[in-house]
Order: sequence, then structure tokens, then C-alpha cells
Amino acid sequence: MRALVVDHEEPGRLALATVPDPVPGPDDVLVRISAISLNYGELPRSDDVPAGTVPGWDAAGTVERAASSGPGPRPGDRVVTWGWGSGWAELRAVPVGELAVLPKEVSFVDAATLPVAGITALRALRVAQVLPGRRVAISGASGGVGRFAVQLAHLAGAEVYALVGHAARGEGLRELGADHVITGADQIDAPLDVVLDNVAGPQLAELLDHMARGGVVVSIGSASGAPTTLRPSHLLPRRLTLIGYQDAGDSAADLAYLVGLLAEGRLRASVDLVGDWKTAGDAAMALLDRRIRGKAVLTLG
Repeated sequence: MRALVVDHEEPGRLALATVPDPVPGPDDVLVRISAISLNYGELPRSDDVPAGTVPGWDAAGTVERAASSGPGPRPGDRVVTWGWGSGWAELRAVPVGELAVLPKEVSFVDAATLPVAGITALRALRVAQVLPGRRVAISGASGGVGRFAVQLAHLAGAEVYALVGHAARGEGLRELGADHVITGADQIDAPLDVVLDNVAGPQLAELLDHMARGGVVVSIGSASGAPTTLRPSHLLPRRLTLIGYQDAGDSAADLAYLVGLLAEGRLRASVDLVGDWKTAGDAAMALLDRRIRGKAVLTLG
């Protein structure tokens, strides 16, 4: 089969190559992939990633072979899948607990955006126990995780502050549910109950100065690459809770929930780039250069 593999000589360190077909286990479904999405964290950014590796967390396609153990979707079912690798290929073997069936209303392109970005946003908001009326700030709100977090926080009844690097990256966020689109913590006009932080660095320290007593900060990324200096005065008087969050796996139920929201029109995939997987290197460079607002999706030609 064909697959995108790590090639350190190519733009974006990605190239199409021929690799062996996957061998499904008894609880695995074999899926023929139609669309994949790219996440910043899975892109091969250094020589440390072995050449020939097949990356890929998010992929959607059609079941070619059901799990031999019995449960799960049947051949012909359209599904979205998650895994720690091997998704950027024509075929993927996926455990039945890491996929969800797609209704006809949901395209492969939209579905492929859900696994990492959608589940991260959903579970981070769940950890923070976001309730109606709470003020929630989301840094890096223009990215894939951020745009899902804005929508899901809005659906939960929160007052949403979407924090972006500059005004142009905030376009469309109000339509997704943001009550305030801001470019700096100094524009926050009321104490925050929750911060979902995708950026870290000095900005995170500034956000802590705007927290309400008993507030919760969930760290889910560090896009800035810069350190954050915390002071006791950030935490002690306000009795803040800081949570470092990273979770994956057992995704079937959450994927099905997100798919349902897409089908109902209550959630949007916010796809900024759709291309053929032959252009994967260019798409990877666009994502690394922060030129993508939302998600980049590639279809398999």
C-alpha cells in the first residue's frame, strides 16, 4: 500500500512511499482511508524521528474488514479513527475502541478533524468542569484544538474569551461561539473561572493575574515554546488549581459524541486547508509556520 512516510530530505519531512499492509489483530478493524488531518505535535520536526516511519493520528475512511472477534462496525461502514501512528496510509488497522461510525451527514474531511483536536478540547473542558455562566478563556483559540474548545465551551453555556496572536487569526471565532475575541490578557474585563491554555510562556502568567478565586487552569499545550514564570501570588491568594492535561485512548464514546454534534450542525470542523496527500509536505510547512487557522485535511487520491 501507499503511505506518507518520514523522509528528512523532503519539504515537511514527508513523502509518499510503498510500505507493507497492516496486519489486523482479532479486535482490529481494517479501514481503507479516505481523509487524514494533520496535528502540529505529530509532524516530524527533527532528525530524531526515524526515516520510513508512517505517522498519523487522525484518519477517516471505510471499513474493509470487520474485527474477527465479532464486535464493531461492519464492511462498508464509514468511520473516523484515532491512533498513535500509522494513520497516514491507504489502510489502517484500528482497535474497535478507537473509532466511531459516521452518519451520511458527516463527510470524511470533517470527520478527520475530530480525533485529536476535538477529543482534547472536549476532555479538557470536562476536567475543568465548565458549567453555564462560567468565564472561560482559551489561548491559541485560532488553532484546531482552540476552535473546537470555543464551540464546546459555548455549548456548555460558558462566557468564552478567545485569545489569539493577532486580530486576523480571530476571524470567524465569534461565529463559533466566542463572546470576546482578544489579542492580550490585558483586554480581559472580568475574573476568569477557567483557562484552557495552548500557548504557555509569558502569556500564561499574565492570564493567571486575571483568575477568579478558586479558578482552574488546564495546560494542554505550549505552542510558544517559552517558559512560564509562576509567582506564589498567582496561586495562593486565589487558591488556583493548575492541571497539566494529556489524555488519549478509549476514544470511541467521545468520538461518537462529537460526530453526533457535527451531524446535528451544532459543531463545525473549521477546516482551513483541504488538499491531496501528494501535497503533504507543503501542508506540513504551512502548519509549522502557523499559517493554518483551524485544521488542515488531506484526501487520498
